[in-house]
Amino acid sequence: MAREMELCFLDLRYEGHRMKNAAAEGRLLSSIAQWGIQEPLEGVDLEEVCVLLNGFKRYRCASKLKIHTVPYVSLGTDEVLGILKLLRASNDRALGILEQAHFIDELKGVRRMSVAEIADQLSVSKGWVSMRLGLIAQMTPKIREQLLGGAFPVYSYMYTLRQFMRMNRVKKEEVEQFVLATSGKKLSARQIEQLAHGFFRGPESFRQQILAGNLALPLQQMNQVPADSQSCSEFERILLKDLELAQKYMLRVMGKSQDPRLKSRPFFAQAHLLCGGILSRDHAFIHALRKLHDRSGQA
Repeated sequence: MAREMELCFLDLRYEGHRMKNAAAEGRLLSSIAQWGIQEPLEGVDLEEVCVLLNGFKRYRCASKLKIHTVPYVSLGTDEVLGILKLLRASNDRALGILEQAHFIDELKGVRRMSVAEIADQLSVSKGWVSMRLGLIAQMTPKIREQLLGGAFPVYSYMYTLRQFMRMNRVKKEEVEQFVLATSGKKLSARQIEQLAHGFFRGPESFRQQILAGNLALPLQQMNQVPADSQSCSEFERILLKDLELAQKYMLRVMGKSQDPRLKSRPFFAQAHLLCGGILSRDHAFIHALRKLHDRSGQA
């Protein structure tokens, strides 16, 4: 049964676990101003306060409208059990994958529950739990802040940026730079994808333009690039793939060459020969690359 609860008795410690959406909150504010709060807030009752788990948008709207009491339903007197109840009902409560991940991270990291225990309590697979824990582990605090604040779309992070992290070995710090540079710009998923390709795979000048917040020129340049290479000849497609691989392996060699794990004599003997062969061609390679760069820039 719902009961009336004063806003001052609600603890907002989990507000940072939930997504914000300014447009949705604006519509909700208008609805509450006209009809009041139709759905009760949910939380767990502790000795001195009630910890809110669900209904943060309604809480903020009530606060803006100077509404001092709200309908409230208790999920029990234990935070862990309350979080588990919320997660079990996540489909009904429209709990997003990132919100699920934050609460699961809370259960494992702070409440010391194992992956198997969480999976058993939620009647899901251990893979389901591990995937959400992995999602959180890949994020820096600043990335979490931008995603949960609604400044950067979760969809673009999940299906564009994570691909670069998995396939191109892009570091979390680089992804953070990109997210901070493009957050709050009201970019479409397509525009974010275009900028990401240029940022992580393009020239340094392209990256610097994005970091400086000058997004119009990079977007214009990317729009001039065909969506695919089907109009290219077979020979041209092969060379494009070779250039892509050359860039990829240059970055890999640069990253691994200083690794302290490189210490065996057989490795150094073979590496010395291979490096010598590459260095003997470096001037010719750079000369050919510069000519292709100038030639393609004039096309």
